[in-house]
This record gives sequence, C-alpha cells and structure tokens, in this order.
Amino acid sequence: MSDPVIVGVDGSASSLDAVDVAAREAHLRGVPLRIVHAFGHAPGRLPVGAAPWNPADHGLEPMVHGVLARAEERAHGVVPDVEITRSVVAGEPLEVLEIESRSAALAVVGGRGHSGFAGLLLGSTAVHLAAHGHCPLMVVRGRPDPAGAVVLAVDGSAAGEAAVEFAFAEAALRKAPLVALHVWNTWSEHAYEGPGDPLTAVVADVDHLRAAEQRLLDETVASLQEVFPEVAVERRLVRSRIRPALIDASRSAQLLVTGARGRGGFAGLLLGSVSQALLHHAHCPVTVVRGKE
Repeated sequence: MSDPVIVGVDGSASSLDAVDVAAREAHLRGVPLRIVHAFGHAPGRLPVGAAPWNPADHGLEPMVHGVLARAEERAHGVVPDVEITRSVVAGEPLEVLEIESRSAALAVVGGRGHSGFAGLLLGSTAVHLAAHGHCPLMVVRGRPDPAGAVVLAVDGSAAGEAAVEFAFAEAALRKAPLVALHVWNTWSEHAYEGPGDPLTAVVADVDHLRAAEQRLLDETVASLQEVFPEVAVERRLVRSRIRPALIDASRSAQLLVTGARGRGGFAGLLLGSVSQALLHHAHCPVTVVRGKE
C-alpha cells in the first residue's frame, strides 16, 4: 500500500478545513487518508509506575470518537470513495504527528488549533512539523477554495531541489499551471563568486546580477520541465523584497510551495525566515518541503 496522506485533527474549524484538503490530496495521489488525533501525555513522560493514559478512563472516549466521526464525515463529503483509517494516540500532538510523518506521503494541518491564543496566526504544531517533519507539510490557510496556479518559490539552494520536484508533481496532479517565481534584489547571494569581488560590487552592476539570477531560475526548472512536459510553466523573475513578493503572489495562487530553508539560511536553522513568513501570512495553502541536509 502506498504511503497515506495524514491529517491532524483536534475538532477545531481549522483542522476540519484541513480534512477537506487532505481528502482531495489523497484522492489525487490515489492513496488512503489517515486521520490522526493526539491528546494527553506521551507514555514516556508519565510518572514511573503509572498506568498508560487511556481516554476511556477519563470519560473522554465519546468526545474523541465524536471528533474523528466528524472528520471522517467531512472527508467522505469531499471524496465519497476515499479510503480512511483512524489513529488515536495518547501523546503530545507535536511528537505524534512527527512520528506519523515518517510513513506519510504528505501531512496536512490547519493553520490554528484549539490550543492557539487569539492573536496567534499559526499553531505551534504547524511550525514544528515544517522544521522537523519527515514528509512535505501542507498548512491550510488563506481564502476558501483557492484557484489559480501552483506557485513555486525558487531560491536556487541544493536543499530547495525537493520543493521544485514537489511543485511540478503537484501541478501535474492538479492539472494546473506552475509559476516558478524567483525574487531577487541587490543583496541576493552568489551573484558574484570571485574571491576578490568587493562588497560594493553587489550593488554596482545590476545587469550582471539580473542575468545571474535569470540563469539560476532557468537552470532550476529546466530539468523538471522535461520530466513533466504536460505542466505549463511560467518563469517569473521579480526584483523585490523576497517575503512581501511571495506573499503577494499567494493572493492569486491555489498553492504556494517553498523549501524549508533557502540559500541564505544558517547551517543549523531548520526553518528559514521566508518559510515562516509564508506560513504566517500567505493567502493560500502553503507546502513546506524539507530537502536533504
């Protein structure tokens, strides 16, 4: 059996919206949907000698199964024939979903859950999974039923290659066009690689820099266009501030795909500032794809 699409649910409206999206993603891939609900304490953190935590012992079993039943009903309402399995685990959601992601094709979560404060735009579960998960993470946010192209944030990093592959495959599954968007400015990295180039050169020759960034964009998408000839690709080079430009592009996109950390990130940083900004402020669902470190 192929790896499933997993979706984390906690009964919140945000998580039920994530179920709708996850059901569609499972249908597109022809794989099962796995609905995951985690609660309570992880077994390893219980006091020594304590019995395993069980929802039935606390009168919570009807509530838990009610949450799962609503989620399953939502999924079948979107895709009637989707195959569904349930997973109820006593443990912290962060740890449970990270473990579940090891055998998943895609993890889907809502932007906010029951544990979020009123002013928190993104739940801690989503941020944690984006940095530590073992499969691509889709965070459902923005306007309902977004339409338009799949937008790929091109950064030219080696770690970002996995995001490029995912974006092409996702566009093919959705039968949607792909916008490969590379945002550059006069602080862009790697435009000048000679050891003697002064720092002032980065802003001195804008034409040279623009040409270098165009080559980066062209080289990033060229090989995948051969693999996915059915995907219509627009190569879009934009001189701007990176985060605002990508957030603005999400206004007309059905999905925004980004790597977890771009070429400007620190070596030990698992989730870059651009990825975090998109998870918090994009106007459509965002998928973060971690590459090989």
